[in-house]
Amino acid sequence: MKNNLITWRRAGAWALLFWLAGGCLSAFAQNVVESVTSSIQGGVEVVRVDFSQPLQAVPVGFAIQAPARIALDIPGATNGLGRSTVEINQGNLRSVNVVQAGERTRLVLNLKSAVPYNAQLQGKSLLVVLDSVAVAGPSTSIAPVFAESRNVEAQPIRDIDFRRGTDNSGRIIVSLPNNQVGVDIHQQGQNLVVEFLKSSLPEGLRRRLDVSDFGTPVNTVTTFQTGDRVRVVIEPRGAWEHSAYQSDNQFVVEVRPLKIDPTKLSQGPGFTGEKLSLNFQNIEVRALLQVIADFTNFNVVTSDSVTGAVTLRLKDVPWDQALDIVLQAKGLGMRKSGNVLWIAPKDEIAAKEKLDLESRNAIQNLEQLRTQSFQLNYTKAVEIATQITSGTGAARILSMRGSVIAEPRTNQLFVTDIPSRLEQVQELIGKLDIAVRQVLIEARIVEASDTFGKSLGVRLGGSDLRGIRGGDAGYAVGSNSRIALGGSYDAVSATTTESSGTLNTINTSFVNLPAVGQGGFTPSSFAISLFSAAANRFLNLELSALEADGKGKLVSSPRIVTADQTKAMIEQGTEFPYQMATSSGATSVAFRKATLKLEVTPQITPEGNIILDLDINKDSRGETTAAGIAINTKHIKTQVLVENGGTVVIGGIFELTESENEAKVPFLGDLPGVGNLFKNTQRTSNKQEMLVFITPKMIADRAAAR
Repeated sequence: MKNNLITWRRAGAWALLFWLAGGCLSAFAQNVVESVTSSIQGGVEVVRVDFSQPLQAVPVGFAIQAPARIALDIPGATNGLGRSTVEINQGNLRSVNVVQAGERTRLVLNLKSAVPYNAQLQGKSLLVVLDSVAVAGPSTSIAPVFAESRNVEAQPIRDIDFRRGTDNSGRIIVSLPNNQVGVDIHQQGQNLVVEFLKSSLPEGLRRRLDVSDFGTPVNTVTTFQTGDRVRVVIEPRGAWEHSAYQSDNQFVVEVRPLKIDPTKLSQGPGFTGEKLSLNFQNIEVRALLQVIADFTNFNVVTSDSVTGAVTLRLKDVPWDQALDIVLQAKGLGMRKSGNVLWIAPKDEIAAKEKLDLESRNAIQNLEQLRTQSFQLNYTKAVEIATQITSGTGAARILSMRGSVIAEPRTNQLFVTDIPSRLEQVQELIGKLDIAVRQVLIEARIVEASDTFGKSLGVRLGGSDLRGIRGGDAGYAVGSNSRIALGGSYDAVSATTTESSGTLNTINTSFVNLPAVGQGGFTPSSFAISLFSAAANRFLNLELSALEADGKGKLVSSPRIVTADQTKAMIEQGTEFPYQMATSSGATSVAFRKATLKLEVTPQITPEGNIILDLDINKDSRGETTAAGIAINTKHIKTQVLVENGGTVVIGGIFELTESENEAKVPFLGDLPGVGNLFKNTQRTSNKQEMLVFITPKMIADRAAAR
């Protein structure tokens, strides 16, 4: 009954409007619709309308996609059926409405499916031939899914989590066992259903999550097992839209609030209204606007200055796009308020809006001022006062007559302005005067060193003892040949105590290439001396060697707590003095720091991650020079995104120094085997490495949670 009433009402409106647009056709003689029949001939459906007189031309008509209808206007005709609806219910035709309005009659064919048509005259009859509806053959294809399943056996779902995303969206994150799991996502009533094919659900994940407190369109997320599928039912609220994507083993469904633009005729990107077809010759714009209003159920208020006619032919065009085309063609504008459209020339709309703004400004200049106090809890009153008084024009919060007083002792604001501006100030303070979340930032600076040094050397010497005492070459020092052992060259040289002179490396050696110290230690040595009594001569040999291996690690861990988007710094170290010349020529003492410093500015993202602007210094005392003490510096400055409680390595320095030196007696040092008694070798390897670790963590307290 309701559909019939709507059909009657729309059909009557169409007939009335076309009667207004075609009053000039009243000169035609009256014709009478005598009968309306339908038949199927050779698989083609034919609607036959018999008239009392032959028609002069094929009537003009148009088609509508939803609901499926075909409308034909017969000028100069009346309804002689005695009823306005003829029930057919055959083939694709439901019924035919015959509505008379003035000197014309409209035939409305109510179809089950929209199809093309062809109208032709045959004597006193009008034949409307409907194209056949394409019948889909038997299909063996399955319903489309988001991703096909390639698993042979059911695999367990690993985890299901919910997070709040950007723009107040809700994100349901499902950890899959692999990337071969099939996924089917569809809307079921008001809910969104996601099914994971060939999957199983552990007992710990069979639950119902109430996520209404997150401030997203999602109320609940229910997960359960059904057959060999895992079903996730998402229950949203309000107007929403969704998107889904999969990255390797992670499947994400994001439900976002649908942004409603009150100025648009239909929501969504582009033109999304129901499609219609229009075919008119020289129709008045006012009548065409009323036709579109009747189709859309919008209330249309048309300005008296809207005049003129338009000719158009549109087929399967969204109605909001059709209206936009008509408005653009005639230089008209539109303003929407609820379900009421006001259509007028653009100049008239601009003048009306300008007049409204001028009137509103005039009222504000005459409106009585009021004073209101605001108690601030987390923000300084002076800072808020500066923000609401800064700016000019539209950016200014207070009106030109408004003023503000900040009281630092009680941290209150006293604002004097018109009531509408006081409401804006209260709304702004409600967003600014909130507890700021705090972040604990911990840095660990690890310095490791690995040193290795090796040195081998030799001393070789001898002496003729016959000339040591008194210069007598034939003087016999001793009567026995012997071997002397000692820790060093000098120690074994001193065994020839008959000499009045001291025997050492200065007056006895001819190869002096001892090992050098490593790591601040003296090399170990072993010496041997061969003494011949017959020849009164001795030969002295010393071997020295040292190998040093050292490892060290220095860990520095500064940490600091600061508020979100607030710069903080912590520093520890020593200031070293040095002299510097002044402009007068005198000298003064200045200081240079060698400190460990952490300077950071955190920013908490909507997802709960933390962006850090870092500046880290690790200085130490270097060598002492003639100009003063040198400072060894290590400096890192960067910006990094870290998850809450996570640890990241933001930088590192690695140094490797290797050297190998050899000193030898020419020719003798190159002899195989024996050449080692005539050379000195040294090899060193030093490794220095520094790594910087950063761990930020949000401090959870009740003030920050609110």
